[in-house]
Amino acid sequence: MEKIEEVCKTTSGILRINYMTMIHKFIFILMIACAYDAVSQPEEIRMSIYFGGGSYYIDSVQTEELFHWLDSIPSLDKYEIHLISHTDPIGGKQYNEWLSQMRSEAVKELITQKEIPEHKISIKDWGLDNAVYSNRSRQGMRMNRRVDVILFPLVF
Repeated sequence: MEKIEEVCKTTSGILRINYMTMIHKFIFILMIACAYDAVSQPEEIRMSIYFGGGSYYIDSVQTEELFHWLDSIPSLDKYEIHLISHTDPIGGKQYNEWLSQMRSEAVKELITQKEIPEHKISIKDWGLDNAVYSNRSRQGMRMNRRVDVILFPLVF
């Protein structure tokens, strides 16, 4: 940038003004494009439902929180819903695959009670694979026993 300005100093002032005007216009257009993209492309929205060890029971507090969260989202029909379930490693791979499926189905059942069609809900059961938190601590294992409810905006 400094080298270009040096060249511009040796030429007429008009060239320098036109060059700087072009940069300012480009920056302005870029700022508008970024602002438009931020407004037109809403981010994903997520919430997690947590479970006790070896359980797929959803307590009344979390059920109420899920319903309140879903009710708070305007134009919910403009989102697709992804349920991503996880477990801790206790019980082995096969057991955790089953438990992961049971947890995501329990959440799906609650969501469909809100009159959301099943075809708008997709499920990915990770079981004990792809842990987000370390399973070396009790806190990490507790955080891994969950279903993430993720709303992605539909793009038309």
